[in-house]
This record gives sequence, structure tokens and C-alpha cells, in this order.
Amino acid sequence: MDTERIHRSILSSMEKRTLIWLAERMPSWVNSDHLTALGFVSLAAVGASYWYARQAKLGLALAILFLALNWLGDSLDGTLARVRNRQRPRYGFYLDHLLDAFGSVFVFAGLALSGYMSERIAVGLLVAYLLLSIEAYLTTHTIGRFHLSFAAVGPTELRLLLIAGNVALLYDQRVMFAGKSYALFDVGGAIGMLGLLTAAVWSAVKHGMFLYRAERLS
Repeated sequence: MDTERIHRSILSSMEKRTLIWLAERMPSWVNSDHLTALGFVSLAAVGASYWYARQAKLGLALAILFLALNWLGDSLDGTLARVRNRQRPRYGFYLDHLLDAFGSVFVFAGLALSGYMSERIAVGLLVAYLLLSIEAYLTTHTIGRFHLSFAAVGPTELRLLLIAGNVALLYDQRVMFAGKSYALFDVGGAIGMLGLLTAAVWSAVKHGMFLYRAERLS
């Protein structure tokens, strides 16, 4: 079925123009599969970088580099296909988001092993992310709307927040809250987990009621 892509994040319009500009200048030998592979390998490298950060802060800088490469591959693959009119909608959707799911496991495993985030927070973040992803994919299949952002926050904004956290860790690893000291990434992770779970529940209720009304029994 035809799917409506809904992307209303803060940076979406600027990001779209940038991606089209890059796609129009991409060498002919580079195709969407190459960019998809770059996005996945970079995401796995982010996780490895966080694991390495337990030994040296260089790992935090490497994570920033690979997050930027992940944005390039993950965001540009679909745009390149559309600009060149070489689209494979079902294949692209399936492969892109399957690799995202596997890649996210690498990232959160790396965070759990980094020493900067507790294992419980990392697991909670992964579960919240996967729940929101499942809700988005079910909505795509049942309603034909694929939401790439929630409350004006999309994947690009999440990457930037993670990059900002990495930069902050280079200077201070803990924050004060209510007179107590907490790990910076534990506080950020708890806030992120709450945000993801809120988005998942809100979207589930909204789309569940929509489908209930659409298929109301007489």
C-alpha cells in the first residue's frame, strides 16, 4: 500500500534540502545499498566506540565521528533512490529498519559496557526504543502513515543530543540533582527512556482509537 511519510522534526526541512543537495552530487558508483551498509556499520562502530571509551576518552570522540557517518548513510540512502528514481520501497523499508534494530542493540550494549551508563538504564532505553519502533511499523502497515518523528524530535535530533552528551562527558561525568550526584548519561538516559515510552503509549492510544472508529462494529 502507498505510505504517507510524516516527518515534522525541528530540523526536517533543512535536513531534506541538505540530503537532496548531497544526493545530486553523489558519485555515480555509490548507490543506496552502499549508504545503507555505511549506516549499519557506523552504528555498530558507535557501540564499539562506547565500549572502548571505558579505557580511553578517545572512544567518545570516535562515537561522535561514527554517529555523523551513520546519519549520512541512514538518511541519504532513501533520498538517493528517490533523486535517481531507483526506488525499491518494500526492500528499502524492510532492510533499513531491520538494520536499525540490530544496530541499536550494538549502541545500547556499548553504552552499558562503557562505564558511563548503568546496565539497567541502557536496557530500559533499548526496550523503550524498540517499543516505539514496533508501534511505528504497525501504524505503517495498518494505517499507511510512517511517522519519522514524535513531538518535533526525530532520529537526527536524537543523534545531536547524544553527540552533545559525549562532548559534555569530556568535561564532567556527573551532574547534581536534588542534592545528589548522578552519572550524566544515567540522567539523560532516564529522561530519554521516559520520552520514548510516552511517545509509544500516546501513539498507541491515538492510533488504536483511530482503528477502532474506522472498524466499528454495528
